[in-house]
Amino acid sequence: MTEYSNAPFDSLFFPLLEELESKHLRRSLRLLETPQGPSVSLAGKNLLNFSSNDYLGLATAPELLASFQDAAATYGVGSGASRLISGTLPPHAELETTLASFKKTEAALAFSCGYATALGTIPAIVQQNDVVILDKLSHACLVDGSRLSGASLRVFPHNDTEKLESHLRWAREKFPSARILVITESVFSMDGDLSPLKEIADIKDRYGAWLMVDEAHGIGVVGKEGRGLVDALDLGERVEIQMGTLGKALGSAGGYIAGSRTLIDWLINRCRSFIFSTSPPPASAAASTAALRLLQSPQGIARVRSLHENLAALSRLCPSRIPAPPPSAILPILLGKEETALAATAKLAEEGFFVPAVRFPTVPKNSARLRLTVTASHSHQHLADLAAALNRIL
Repeated sequence: MTEYSNAPFDSLFFPLLEELESKHLRRSLRLLETPQGPSVSLAGKNLLNFSSNDYLGLATAPELLASFQDAAATYGVGSGASRLISGTLPPHAELETTLASFKKTEAALAFSCGYATALGTIPAIVQQNDVVILDKLSHACLVDGSRLSGASLRVFPHNDTEKLESHLRWAREKFPSARILVITESVFSMDGDLSPLKEIADIKDRYGAWLMVDEAHGIGVVGKEGRGLVDALDLGERVEIQMGTLGKALGSAGGYIAGSRTLIDWLINRCRSFIFSTSPPPASAAASTAALRLLQSPQGIARVRSLHENLAALSRLCPSRIPAPPPSAILPILLGKEETALAATAKLAEEGFFVPAVRFPTVPKNSARLRLTVTASHSHQHLADLAAALNRIL
């Protein structure tokens, strides 16, 4: 019998890490020494933070902290089981009822994280002999979920509705009885632009397709009450699957799907990332519910308004770099080469700002950028200081 042996692990991967280093693509973890906020401590240095997806400053809001602490004291730290065994507790049920009301859908289902939401939902909806058509800049979790489904996969250039229709025409001709699922985002995470969602809905309706929209960066940002782009365009009845996250503007953790009661019942029975995962901590669910209620209150609406006032202010201070008005809280500054973006991040850190460089494979090669994010918690002085630094460095 022939014996085989693998190369020693380190001898194989260490050279690959060195190669990443030579291409300015190696990453390492940053230890943030303070809670999320407009000012943070990183490696012992205080920096103004323009990196966070905590768009409304809810991660440290007293209302969320109180709900988290009360739920932990009542129900414990962990849920103890998957949702279908004994891991469904009152905070989970309350969160899903509140989510459905907020999204104006019949029902909703909470997940442990946004990635697990996509990875389980898409294969539960489509499979072999079906078709998935998604925007080229869709998040990695949407791409991976689509691949895992086994469906035929077609990608259309970013926001190119003509190519989307071409793919839909092809799908209906080649697979006349297939389920066809179109996937896009409302706000794209690295470019900050919006999807032409009304036009996409019109096109998918003509071909009898379904539409899944990821509102991860739209919730808390788009629309007067931060309900997202689907609600702002009054498309709730035409978007079959609404996905989102609880860990960005809502300040907590987890993901969700909102839609019809039938959709949610099907996912409870067939979504593997839901069925085979331990239930999220009840305290996190309670904090998410508190965030949703806060967002619909006068205080929450004021936070959304403050966010947009800050975005408009930074646009006025940096008219050559920031569009007016910014469509979202994500403001990319494209620099091209990876080393250029890293150097800009380092210079900004020297001047007291944390603005991360985003590189391949998160974005395409030679499209490295600074990814600025503005929050409702930033002061106008913070924005003025950042604008002055950007103008000096760039």
